[in-house]
Amino acid sequence: MSAVEEHGVGSSTNLAVYLTTVFNMKSVTATTLINVFTGTTNLAPLIGAYLSDTYLDVTGPWVLLSVFFLGMVVLMLTAAISTMHPPKCAPGAVCAGPTSWQLAFLLSGFAFLVIGAGGIRPCNLAFGADQFNPNTESGKRGITSFFNWYYFTFTFAVMISVTGIVYVQSNVSWAIGLGIPAFLMLLSCVMFFVGTSIYVIVKPQGSPITSIIQVLAAATKKRGLKVPDNSAMSLFNYIPAKSINSKLPRTEQFRCLDKAAIITDENQINLDGTATNPWKLCSIQQVEEVKCLLRIIPIWSTSILYHIPLLQQQTYAVFQALQMDRRLGTTSFKVPAATYIIFTMLTLTIWIPLYDRIIVPFLQRLTGKDGGITLLQRMGIGMILAILCTVVSGLVEENRRHIALTRPPLGLTNKGGSISSMSGMWLIPQLALSGLSEGFNYIAQIEFYYKQFPENMRSIAGSAFFAGGALSNYLSGVLVSVVHQITSGSKTGDWLDDDLNKGKLDYFYYVIAGLGILNFGYFLLCAKWYRYKDADDSTVEMATKGI
Repeated sequence: MSAVEEHGVGSSTNLAVYLTTVFNMKSVTATTLINVFTGTTNLAPLIGAYLSDTYLDVTGPWVLLSVFFLGMVVLMLTAAISTMHPPKCAPGAVCAGPTSWQLAFLLSGFAFLVIGAGGIRPCNLAFGADQFNPNTESGKRGITSFFNWYYFTFTFAVMISVTGIVYVQSNVSWAIGLGIPAFLMLLSCVMFFVGTSIYVIVKPQGSPITSIIQVLAAATKKRGLKVPDNSAMSLFNYIPAKSINSKLPRTEQFRCLDKAAIITDENQINLDGTATNPWKLCSIQQVEEVKCLLRIIPIWSTSILYHIPLLQQQTYAVFQALQMDRRLGTTSFKVPAATYIIFTMLTLTIWIPLYDRIIVPFLQRLTGKDGGITLLQRMGIGMILAILCTVVSGLVEENRRHIALTRPPLGLTNKGGSISSMSGMWLIPQLALSGLSEGFNYIAQIEFYYKQFPENMRSIAGSAFFAGGALSNYLSGVLVSVVHQITSGSKTGDWLDDDLNKGKLDYFYYVIAGLGILNFGYFLLCAKWYRYKDADDSTVEMATKGI
């Protein structure tokens, strides 16, 4: 199901081309709109996750599949009906932009996609992993492999999008190209509901957010108390019999929160062991669950800047391709600009099975750890690769622009900029590095949140990855706008000019690489301080033993 959703999301790599060619938007405007749309799409799962973990079983929000399908239909209609988009722009002419109602109809399609994604994305990860039994060795191995193969499926879907579907969109018909993923989504809806009866479904156990607020409220009310030395005997240590959460050892981090579990004269306990007033007395288990979240937040925050270099490969790498020689050999066939993203997907397609079946078993024998290396180590490696990806992107762009300005151009783009005679295949190194970075960091992030969040918050854990991506998209949009505004009036000219030959896109890449280096340093500090959920103070299982 997730793979089919990615047919719609994956074709968004061509959305930059669609907005600039069909809706006649400037590249900065199109990039900003894509960043806002993608960011909102990634942020919406937070709401869907809360509803799923609190009120619905994990399949409940999937009813929003129909809304996602409706959004894809609306997007298709913007291309199929001539009055739904501006007239075609002739080369060299002043292009007419979209009218207010045309833009409103387009944005309504985006809105439906956002609402639908809010119901799908937080559930598919938790739902898939819940099909395995974490109490058995085979189940544990299955969960670890599931995240690798989940992303493999995701990658395969995007590969189809950026090759077949993008080719249809760019060379046959935008309407047909946008209609294909809409049909596939309709088909997947039918297939999912047919198989509903055979799935393992974990029932919700009330609002985990309420429990968090109760701990914070109780700890605040008892802030004047001192945590007793013999805390194991003095603190409220109740765990519901039917709780799906694993028992957590007490830790010394955020010790002030332990005050929420101090039993005082005014705290009453019912016959069944529960607290009479959960807003004044919380169990140490509840406290440790809140500590889990507080420890995760700094690690999660590092993902915001991490995503930004990879986001540029989905927008500005496409614009680079538009002003490069995209012919295959001596033929007249031109590779669609958005199709170059397939090299990111190919890298992932090759890397994930290789890593899961060969490298992981080897590293496990070498280190004795599940997965071979820790999740934080994998995330750190992904960050380093993202920095290298951005540096390489800058070097390629610098060379592309130099060739375009010093050698005879091949022709004109739709925006009137000279096409460099530099082959589009020079984009492969940066796109391959982007794929490797995703293979390490993205998959590790998803698995990290699933394993480190309390079990009753797994839908929220699934949405954490998308929430980080959402803020990255917003921040990327702000960064693009700020750089455009600052440099447009400078002597060097606009770094992000529609004609890349007049801009300094390579400078923009180097700025992002610098931010990535600072973020990696911050990540190292967070990883050094982090304590895994299943580690207690007797083992002192700190992340410094393997970041």
